[in-house]
Amino acid sequence: MPDQRADADTAVRNTHRNPGMALELDWVEAARVNLSAAERRAATLTTRRTVKKEYQAAWLVKALTCMDLTTLAGDDTPGRVQRLCAKARHPLRDDLVEALGLSDRPPTVGAVCVYPSMVGAAVKALAGSGIPVASVATGFPAGLTPLPQRLAEIRYAVEEGAAEIDIVIHRAQVLNREWPALYDEVRAMREACGEAHLKTILATGDLRTLRNVEAASLVCMMAGADFIKTSTGKEDVNATLPVSLVMVRAIRDYLDRTGERVGFKPAGGLRTAKDAIAWLILMKEELGRPWLEPELFRIGASSLLADVERQIEHFVTGRYSAGFRHAAA
Repeated sequence: MPDQRADADTAVRNTHRNPGMALELDWVEAARVNLSAAERRAATLTTRRTVKKEYQAAWLVKALTCMDLTTLAGDDTPGRVQRLCAKARHPLRDDLVEALGLSDRPPTVGAVCVYPSMVGAAVKALAGSGIPVASVATGFPAGLTPLPQRLAEIRYAVEEGAAEIDIVIHRAQVLNREWPALYDEVRAMREACGEAHLKTILATGDLRTLRNVEAASLVCMMAGADFIKTSTGKEDVNATLPVSLVMVRAIRDYLDRTGERVGFKPAGGLRTAKDAIAWLILMKEELGRPWLEPELFRIGASSLLADVERQIEHFVTGRYSAGFRHAAA
């Protein structure tokens, strides 16, 4: 089994922050993406290698530790959040943990992600677990409320105990190529986060072109984003491998230029264990081993955990159980 995350005494595991840099418009405007090449490369990720048996189980445990277990429903209640947090603490049944040889350090998820009004309930339910609470903010999912209100929402979530903030950008600033405006807003959001880590959601399904995706990724990283994230999960098209490829290569370019590591989070549409492995392969091949840890990689997930647990049970017992036996909460 793979190494699990470091000692859970640290609720905020990301100690490194991306300080950002001055906006370099020449770099942003030079963004170019060959759509056909990106699609071909993405298509080969899952065909050039396979992961089977105990190796597949190990990769699935790794995926589990990188999940942001999420509930973002209009009918969320403190009770639902508490049940989700209980699952986050114990994502695998004790018998499966024992069979995998992980009883000394049972795996937990990377974080629990909720609306700002549910942060307090999540923080209370996760007390002592070392699992951070992430909160969406800034008028999620559209991001069209006035900037002062968006910043106030960030500060509220942080005051409630959120260690990570998932903000949404103003998509019109990308579509109109208003890069200084986007940079200034994300920079202000970064400052509003204080010590909390900032994940910027690009809502790539709304950005129309891969060139826009790359340029927006660069601007957000320059503004100090600690993670860039594909989607809210509410768009018609959410995380895809070609879009993710473009974003992780932007992360690689930013690392080469600045020496700063930025994390990546796909969200929306990842529902099966096969999906989780595909994105792990992407991270390993494009960015390397450090991006297989929750400090630099997260998967936005709600239903995904159920299938991962089901596949791990199949590895342990040799039998597939009914999906309803693996409810997320």
